[in-house]
Amino acid sequence: MNNKRIHLSLSEQSGFEQEYIQKALNSNWITSGGPHVDDFENEIENYLSGKLFATALNSGTSAIHLALILLEIKTGDEVICQSMTFSASANPILYQGAIPVFVDSEADTWNLCPLNLEIAIKERIKKGKKPKAIITVHLYGNPYKVDEIHAIADRYEIPIIEDSAEALGSSYKGKKCGTFGAFGILSFNGNKIITTSNGGALISNSKKLKEKAIFYATQSKDVAVHYEHSEIGYNYRMSNICASVGLGQMKILNKNVEIRRGNHDFYKGVFENINDAELFEVLNQDYYSNYWMNTILVEPNIEKNINRESLRLALEEANIESRPLWKPMHLQPFFKKYPYYGNKIAEELFQNGLCLPSGSNLTKEDKNRIEEVIRTFFN
Repeated sequence: MNNKRIHLSLSEQSGFEQEYIQKALNSNWITSGGPHVDDFENEIENYLSGKLFATALNSGTSAIHLALILLEIKTGDEVICQSMTFSASANPILYQGAIPVFVDSEADTWNLCPLNLEIAIKERIKKGKKPKAIITVHLYGNPYKVDEIHAIADRYEIPIIEDSAEALGSSYKGKKCGTFGAFGILSFNGNKIITTSNGGALISNSKKLKEKAIFYATQSKDVAVHYEHSEIGYNYRMSNICASVGLGQMKILNKNVEIRRGNHDFYKGVFENINDAELFEVLNQDYYSNYWMNTILVEPNIEKNINRESLRLALEEANIESRPLWKPMHLQPFFKKYPYYGNKIAEELFQNGLCLPSGSNLTKEDKNRIEEVIRTFFN
């Protein structure tokens, strides 16, 4: 039996990356910034199909940090953040000396709960600490409740930073994720829909904001013949080599989305007759998910020894990688001291949820192995 490792989510090469990399090497422009960075930004802007501006950076985390800086978030300010997310959504709040206020998920999309969001805003205002921003997340590529969340944000005049790190290729009512907030965030880490090896992008709605983002991302160098710095800066700009990889990857972005959605159809077939687990699916046709990661909830059954962890171990024994859902930030040792608003939706999702292999390079043989382990486990 072939027992090669089946990974959770690996990148897939288009075959065009080397051509762009060689051009960059031939031009001897291999450092941060450069013509391929400009071209990659143009490709992102065209894909998002809006009057938007993309700033290519070295990570999605950098993009969130710059968004907070551009919103003038300072020490002691409060920023609301979805609790069920990767720590990179929350860490930049602390970079600014600000205070994260975590909010629970809702059960429909697993994303930021509108009811608890408004409760949190009202309570913080009562305490004299109106939140300065809201960080929302399209978890695993699944859009959050855009209309409801943005209606609340608009009512209280709080800008939204839209963490679309996992949602490139997803959309809500036909509009691409990453284009709804005051700022959008994309990630091109090695496990995402497309990769630049590492990297990310900040999406803004004006050329002025893009120029300011580039200024901060290139050490805040003032216009002068010498190195002059009147503001603190960061080394956040994407390199020309990484952008070369990104240009090659853009050629297979739509294909990768189709493949990941095809993986979802595969899992639908696997789980349709399994009563002890439920495959996550979008709420209705308004939500279009790239299904970057396919996820399930396992109904614990003590008599059969069925739970999320026993399934994970069964897959691991077959050399198949799976992983629990994100552990909510309000349960993390470092973050649990900060305010939290909600019930136990995110906690229950973490306890019972599992991410399954969803890479764009899953083979038919890989899927057969995954299906065999899952069916054997539940039967």
